[in-house]
Amino acid sequence: MKDSPFTEPMMTKDDVAAMVLVAKKKMGLTWAEIAEKTGKSPVFTHSAAMGLNSMPEDAARNLVAALDLPEEAVSVLMEYPTKIWEQAVPTDPCIYRLYEIVGVYGPTMKAIIQEEFGDGIMSAIDFDMYITRVEHPKGDRVKVEMTGKFLKYNDW
Repeated sequence: MKDSPFTEPMMTKDDVAAMVLVAKKKMGLTWAEIAEKTGKSPVFTHSAAMGLNSMPEDAARNLVAALDLPEEAVSVLMEYPTKIWEQAVPTDPCIYRLYEIVGVYGPTMKAIIQEEFGDGIMSAIDFDMYITRVEHPKGDRVKVEMTGKFLKYNDW
């Protein structure tokens, strides 16, 4: 098999995610610091670095340079993801609580969105999310702000 493209295993999104996490830890960086180097938000940078979004070329190049990753990681970061996740409710307490919030308040959110906008959904494609700390006398709060374009269901 002379010069076959199949002799070397190809780098995957999981491989790059693992390299990013190792580099982040070794360099002692936060997601905000890494995001600053990519020119994207911390939420988007983490999601793309973990393989759940595709990263624009300039951001991918900046991430690879900042974390001293192999050049091949640029094209992997730019690949379109397959968005599949475990269907079972996760056991990680932080992620589980987010599931719990949607389980308890999801129907309320849906009802209020539809009352305000009509029959449709909030886009998770044309979407922004910000996570910030809010000081509070009873203990600091986590503020999750999500904005997504309203998409009306077609009535064809």
